[in-house]
Amino acid sequence: MTMKAQRHAARRQRETPRSSGVAAALAAVAVTSSTAAAFLALVSTVSRKVLVPPRKRPSNSRIVAVDRPGRAITLRADSETIVPGRYGLWVDGSEPYVKIGEILSRSDRTVTRAVLSSNLARVPGDVAAGMSGWFYRHPRELGVDYEYVSVPTPLGPAPAWIVPSEGGVGEDWVIQLHGHGSQRAEGLRAVPVFAQAGYTSLLVSYRNDNEGPRSTDGRYGLGSTEWRDAESAMEFAAERGAKRIVLMGWSMGGAIALQTVLRSDLKDLVVGVVLDSPVVDWHRVLAFQASASHLPGVVRDAALHAIGNDWGRRLTGLAEPVDLHSLDVVASAARLTHPVLILHSEDDGFVPSDGSKALADARPDIVRLVSFSEARHARIWNHDEAGWNAAISDWLAALGR
Repeated sequence: MTMKAQRHAARRQRETPRSSGVAAALAAVAVTSSTAAAFLALVSTVSRKVLVPPRKRPSNSRIVAVDRPGRAITLRADSETIVPGRYGLWVDGSEPYVKIGEILSRSDRTVTRAVLSSNLARVPGDVAAGMSGWFYRHPRELGVDYEYVSVPTPLGPAPAWIVPSEGGVGEDWVIQLHGHGSQRAEGLRAVPVFAQAGYTSLLVSYRNDNEGPRSTDGRYGLGSTEWRDAESAMEFAAERGAKRIVLMGWSMGGAIALQTVLRSDLKDLVVGVVLDSPVVDWHRVLAFQASASHLPGVVRDAALHAIGNDWGRRLTGLAEPVDLHSLDVVASAARLTHPVLILHSEDDGFVPSDGSKALADARPDIVRLVSFSEARHARIWNHDEAGWNAAISDWLAALGR
């Protein structure tokens, strides 16, 4: 070996350890960065699932067979399709929308139910489908008079329906606030019981619900922003003659209703609040859903922090963070002044009833909790219409007295 070759060999021997160390360090950085990126991507996905309004109906079940002459439909048996009652069924996440009723037969794998609507011919077999608690999609299905209106809100006009009480439009109104991923049709089930009690129904849309106006970020505020649209609906109702208003909130609509009576300057117009399967504390709800989805606690906590802090806005897409602590109505229970009726099922499966129980325990003087069993989330009416109606009508009668 020449002297030059020997010098090159010696240099390679000296540089190898250093080069290997640098390469190892770079590899470690790459792995760490990759892990961090994957973690943040997961946190972003989890938080956006809560904040981004869905554009399509969920298809979490499946149609197995359609019996057109017998007006029956067979579905895959699961925790939602086997519950007795009257429901809607979104076919393939959109149309047609089929109304289904009593259970005709059931096996370990399937359940066959009666079809109550007339569009069974349009339903294909072996297709994805999703259960809906709406049942009614339009006021005309109730066989009542109604009016299309537009409620002015801080972000623009929000479409709504007015359905008069059985005695006509009077001074007693109920404003229906739908839930997460839903629309104003959700509250149509409540129109008859309120109409019988003398209440005109105002079923409203609000920001980012795919009917109302869109905010700059297109995100839910989980009640922290939507209450302003509820306040606008109260102002609109007052201009149309309302003197006494009941706010009714379904699921996230419950969070909106509660924030409205805690924050609005018009809260003196409100005489009471009715809540169906409500969110009263987002920390409880999101922790429950994370556990049900088998998410690691560190991901859940990071998603909650991302939602509530400025640093997380790039992950969540929020224009401003949402202060989840300020939305904890159990912690703010002392500030409540209005009578509250809560309807919640022990088998909700989406929003646990422990938050409702905690609120009732914190304010037994003004909060009445009526518990149900077997019904799924925001589907108590569907499962037990008589019991649901009775709870509301009795409470309204007491409220009037």
